Amino acid sequence: MSVDQTLAETSNLLVYSAMTVYTGAFIAFAVDLSSRGKQAAARRAAVRSAAEAKVPVGAGAGGADQSSSGSVATTNERDADADTHVRRPAAGIAMALTWLAFLLHAGGVLTRGLSAHRVPWSNMYEFSVTGSLVVTGVFLALVLQRKELRYLGTFVVGPVLLTLGLAVAVLYTASAQLAPALQSYWLVIHVSVAFIASALLTISFSTAVLQLVQNRRETARALGREPKGARFMDGLPGSAVFDQITYRLIAVSFPLWTFTVIAGAIWAEKAWGRYWGWDPKEVWSFVIWVVYAAYLHAKVTRGWEGRRAAYFALAGFACLLINYGVVNLVFAGKHSYAGVG
Repeated sequence: MSVDQTLAETSNLLVYSAMTVYTGAFIAFAVDLSSRGKQAAARRAAVRSAAEAKVPVGAGAGGADQSSSGSVATTNERDADADTHVRRPAAGIAMALTWLAFLLHAGGVLTRGLSAHRVPWSNMYEFSVTGSLVVTGVFLALVLQRKELRYLGTFVVGPVLLTLGLAVAVLYTASAQLAPALQSYWLVIHVSVAFIASALLTISFSTAVLQLVQNRRETARALGREPKGARFMDGLPGSAVFDQITYRLIAVSFPLWTFTVIAGAIWAEKAWGRYWGWDPKEVWSFVIWVVYAAYLHAKVTRGWEGRRAAYFALAGFACLLINYGVVNLVFAGKHSYAGVG
């Protein structure tokens, strides 16, 4: 079948439109983060003033019921939980724009697939556009379950925008028919599960970074110093909360990545007559599996938490980025057709 150029051009237009709306959502999320930081700082100042005056803190201090000697992490968690009870206009606008961008983005992915009569993930451009769509979809699903997680918007929409920018500026490939090796139902099974696992791991990267930043700020305050910079973090949960979120995201994504590796091996046997051939893509997919398996092992059996666990999570995501970018674009192998066309 020939490629429908009209649909391909419509896809490009929808992707650019989604990027524009994502930009508005990112700005709105950033404004909301800034307001959270200011509100948290005001509550902390009220707690400190009341403690110095030896007056119990009541509703006028945002419902705080602890003295200035209480843990900073608990204060931050209360500030974040308040998101479900306090109206946040900027957050509402950001979520509305994110939903609109998601729909435009989905339209771009759908029309790209329809233009070539196939699933839209046969090269790096399409994998990037579709993968970033899944990241947004996972974030929206999480927020539907827990509204307070809207504070993650800046750290999800930002990477999505960067990925789309890289896709259209560097990785763009004209819509075309599938390479023979990709003409299999295993393409749908293998890659679709990889998308979901990668989306969860991308969000876990953001929460691991937030955990490290928050941990550093908590350590500074424990030593009697006021932390510098990143004041918006005062309105976010404590590092222990981010540690827990990161662990849960990785715990869910790990079985999905395991299935991705197994499905890839089955597909390799059908396409090339062997389950495993130490192709660069296969090797790095296995490396990712090993790193995240080690992370989960350290968390469950060794009780690792805090900075050590966060660095482990970052190492796993670094391997994922190498697999996504360096392996596809630099190393020659049987997966080379997935590069820029």
